[in-house]
Amino acid sequence: MTARQRDILKYLAERRFEGYDGNVKAYAIALDVLGRPSGFDAANDPIVRIEISRLRSGLHAYYEAFGTDREISIHIPKGMYIALFPKNPPPLEPDDAGEGEVLAGDAGSDVNNAEEPPKEDRVLAGSRPRWKPALAIAIGACLFVGGGLAVFPASPVLTVRPTVYVSMEGMDAGMRGEASVTRDMLLAAFTQFQTLTVAKATPGLADKAASSSRSYDLDIKYYGDGDDRSIWWQLVDKGSGNLLRAGVERFDISGSSHAAVREEITDRLARRLASGRGAINMVEMQAGNDSDIGNACIIRMEYALDEADPDIARKFQHCLGKTLAAAPDDPDALALMSQGLLATDMPDPTATARALETAKRAVSLAPLSDRAQIALMNAQFADGRPEAAIQTGNRAIALNPHNPETAANLAIILYSAGYREAGVAMAQDAGRSVDTVPRNAMLVLALEAYRTGDYSEASLLVEQVSSGDFLTGAIRAAALGQLGSEGAGSRLAEIATGVPDFGRTFEQRMAQARLDPQLATDIKLGLVKAGADFKVAAAGPRP
Repeated sequence: MTARQRDILKYLAERRFEGYDGNVKAYAIALDVLGRPSGFDAANDPIVRIEISRLRSGLHAYYEAFGTDREISIHIPKGMYIALFPKNPPPLEPDDAGEGEVLAGDAGSDVNNAEEPPKEDRVLAGSRPRWKPALAIAIGACLFVGGGLAVFPASPVLTVRPTVYVSMEGMDAGMRGEASVTRDMLLAAFTQFQTLTVAKATPGLADKAASSSRSYDLDIKYYGDGDDRSIWWQLVDKGSGNLLRAGVERFDISGSSHAAVREEITDRLARRLASGRGAINMVEMQAGNDSDIGNACIIRMEYALDEADPDIARKFQHCLGKTLAAAPDDPDALALMSQGLLATDMPDPTATARALETAKRAVSLAPLSDRAQIALMNAQFADGRPEAAIQTGNRAIALNPHNPETAANLAIILYSAGYREAGVAMAQDAGRSVDTVPRNAMLVLALEAYRTGDYSEASLLVEQVSSGDFLTGAIRAAALGQLGSEGAGSRLAEIATGVPDFGRTFEQRMAQARLDPQLATDIKLGLVKAGADFKVAAAGPRP
């Protein structure tokens, strides 16, 4: 939805807020909203008709995509320039008016002869204090496909990726050449991430770019002493000069070639600084407001997905909708929207199909983006095509071998598809040189420990996963059940409470995760030991 269409909808809504129940003329819309001169003739200039038609289609697309079950909706009838507010929007009426046809409300038409608003809408219009708040909510929800509505006090801020200026200095004369080469490799590694825009520290360029987005100085000092290398780094807010993060990384290079040392340094710094849970993203997440759209919304959605929290994910789906309204071809927003469609307890086939198409669009717009490839991989797996998902995951790894999130997502798909050794190796790789191991990597390691009978290790690993999704909870309770722990019952209650048919839910979730049937049976046995009763509908911990 364009800014022009948003302005028209705002105008029509405000006329209703003001108590005007009649059909607005195209002439008024043309002058008041579109800036046309006073000589505007709707019979010769179809701009209002065209924009209203597009607006009507945009509203229909919103309700088709996000449902119609809400307190109030917005409807613009065919052939009229009036905003109606029924509880549920009627089906879209095709716009078949010819170019020369004058619609109700166009210049020369009599507004008194226009179609009377439906009774339901007239009742609402006659009691504005009651319906106005609900209407404001409806407009705000609908227009996330249009980037927000100025009738509210403040429009959401469209944030962009931060710009990071990288400098690396060899502290000893003999280290300067090595430091320079390592810096260039690090710059190349940073460009493989979609979390930031990277630049070398050049005074003129830095000052110019700092005004258009948040920007940071990443200062790195390179030390060498025999077989040891040390990297000291600090992240500084370019606007305020505040020191935000700092760290020291040490490397033992004995027996390694110079090339191997540079690769190791580059990989560790890239993971620590530029990954989804890296230092720069964590700073970005804490800056700004929850209402911000664009990059801020994208990285918060990524975080919510890693936490496996469907409620938070749904919240940021709306934010992503606003982002896509403002930037419909943003591949990062499309990629995260695709993954958000799958972030439900049991995604239905319609959601899976939409997720797949959205991910394909993200890849078509940014074929070199590992973020887009991850979205496509997860959608293919949800669609029951694990081999295609593995191929896509391998492409994502090739595009960015430094991204632990890519490795973690591929790890759980490999493991679920029966390639257990490869999945475990990939999960171990995802846990290298990161402050927080991605959830899916921890799940793979926990599943493998459980499968091999190391229930203590499985319990220890899964307790480090903060998410409360069903699979994680099932492994927690089952591992404790196998150990005969007194805490098994309470862990079972966390996932069984409020579930009317625990046995059926368990089978559905294991099928959704596509786990090996024998492993699913072993987890079920652990849950029985924890107190689950799969023989009755109302399952849960035994008294």
